[in-house]
Amino acid sequence: MTQPDLLAALTEIFRENFDDEKLVLTMKTTAGDIAGWDSAKMVMLVLAVEERFDVRFRSREIDALRSIGDWVALIEAAAASRPQL
Repeated sequence: MTQPDLLAALTEIFRENFDDEKLVLTMKTTAGDIAGWDSAKMVMLVLAVEERFDVRFRSREIDALRSIGDWVALIEAAAASRPQL
């Protein structure tokens, strides 16, 4: 997937989890930019992203997420490290 594809997929996930169809994500969007993004919401987002992209994140990777750009990079890295069939 390309970065724009990943951003679009993340936008869908975030819109669903925040129940906000008008939510627009950019690579620079942070938790501070989205009302209601707390630790409980973070857990839900991580689970949704892991399921959608069939990846698993380590705690330290999740702790390092600061922006949507970080999410995109982490998904790309996780997908790249997955064995190819």
